[in-house]
Amino acid sequence: MAGLQLSGIHKNYGPVEVIKGIDLAIEPGEFVVFVGPSGCGKSTLLRMIAGLEEITGGTLRIGERVCNKVAARDRGVAMVFQSYALYPHMTAEENVGFGLRLAGVPKAERARRVREVARVLQMEHLLERKPGQLSGGQRQRVAIGRAIIRKPDVFLFDEPLSNLDAALRVDMRMELSRLHADLGATMIYVTHDQVEAMTMADKIVVLDQGRVQQVGTPMELYNMPANLFVAGFIGAPKMNLLRVRIDAADRAGAAISAPFLRATEVRTSVPSALVGQEVTLGIRPHTLELRASGPISGSIRLVERLGDTSIIEVATQAGQSVFAAIDGDIDVELNQVVSLGFDPAKAHLFGPEGTRL
Repeated sequence: MAGLQLSGIHKNYGPVEVIKGIDLAIEPGEFVVFVGPSGCGKSTLLRMIAGLEEITGGTLRIGERVCNKVAARDRGVAMVFQSYALYPHMTAEENVGFGLRLAGVPKAERARRVREVARVLQMEHLLERKPGQLSGGQRQRVAIGRAIIRKPDVFLFDEPLSNLDAALRVDMRMELSRLHADLGATMIYVTHDQVEAMTMADKIVVLDQGRVQQVGTPMELYNMPANLFVAGFIGAPKMNLLRVRIDAADRAGAAISAPFLRATEVRTSVPSALVGQEVTLGIRPHTLELRASGPISGSIRLVERLGDTSIIEVATQAGQSVFAAIDGDIDVELNQVVSLGFDPAKAHLFGPEGTRL
């Protein structure tokens, strides 16, 4: 396994700049997830690491080697794509071992390594089947096996679960996490699904418009989003982002108010220069709770029951929508008037430029 170092990486298509100076260090053995909305540059960045896209500017190191001009086949990386790209006329065993066959590995050694990979992926019983006889999840295992057998320094995954149904995606997420633990390999995984990112990653890289917005562990991004983009992107349901006024501030916290919010306090240090100005209050739905005299009041416009949790949308008299995740056993109904409260220590404030205070 090997680490990676990206220094000032740029990618242009003619006059259009799509990757805008990315600096990133990935340690050997890390499971790193690139996440962001469609068009943010995450797949392009992955393909640059793989050698499938040229690097316009900057330096890419895999291990100790500068790889800007190194051919894809010589970089020591293996890539698993969204499409399985299996040969339909070959069995699973032949698909997994095809790269070794091209490399001239003897048949007996090839068979031994295929069986070893099949054992790791728990797919020994599938080796004699052809792709048309396999489910989507089984085909993806074969595609992953084809990557594993090469024993690369770095594994690259480009939205490999996008074609699977919801239940199978959950199963495959667990399979990939187990695989990473077993192999201890460096893995870089691209997804637009922040739930996948939160459940699988050692480290998440949040991208938007070709720039890194924040890098950190899943809980660092959840508890301390660097800006409004990360705050709104990470977390399901997403964070409530509400415009409020700073009435007073000191090192211990700030007093805030808004048309939909009775005067309350948050424990966030705010510069005195922001007193009297509008900022953005961030409250995660799971930190809101029903309270008899909470600072946010309104009528319930939507109830989404998920079993142990219910997601409710509360419409305030000021026309603001606030989402709360409450205990699923609490009996609530549409048009019911409720009040919501929150822990002042778990609220976030974002300044006029969108950065977290």
